[in-house]
Formats: sequence, structure tokens, C-alpha cells
Amino acid sequence: MRQTSARLALVLTAVLSLTACAARNQAPAVAVGDNDDDAVCRAGGKTAPGSAEYVACRKDRDVQRQRAEARADRRQRDLGEFMLNHPDRP
Repeated sequence: MRQTSARLALVLTAVLSLTACAARNQAPAVAVGDNDDDAVCRAGGKTAPGSAEYVACRKDRDVQRQRAEARADRRQRDLGEFMLNHPDRP
């Protein structure tokens, strides 16, 4: 009984600490590198806003950002699962 309550307390502590760190609407710190998509896609005046190259560049940047966010979410989830499955490891 004592061991079960101790394990439950440990699991609750891990869950609470993970939920405190989870912020779904926050962009990862290292998403794409330079966060000014407009300046990057204009590339020193080579492409004008509205051109096909500019639109393709903005779409590519969006895809890169979404993939970075998905990787960050996956890493956070994997860490949480590891902590729940290995309560004996610090």
C-alpha cells in the first residue's frame, strides 16, 4: 500500500511538471533559424512579393516551421513517456 501511494505521488509529480512545461502554442526556440520569412524570401530583391517564387518560398518556410514544431512536440511527448515508464531514473 505504501509503495503504491509513493509510486502514484511520483507519477503525479512527473505529470504536473510536464504539463507546466508544455506550451502548445509557443514556437520552438530553434524553428527555422531566421524568423523573418519576408526578408528571407525576398532574397535581396531577387523575388517580388506575389511572384510564384516568393509564394513557393513562403510555403516552404511554413512547412519547415511546422516540421520543427512537430519535432519539438514529439520530443516533449517522448520525454514525458520516458519519465513515466522509468520512475526510478533521475
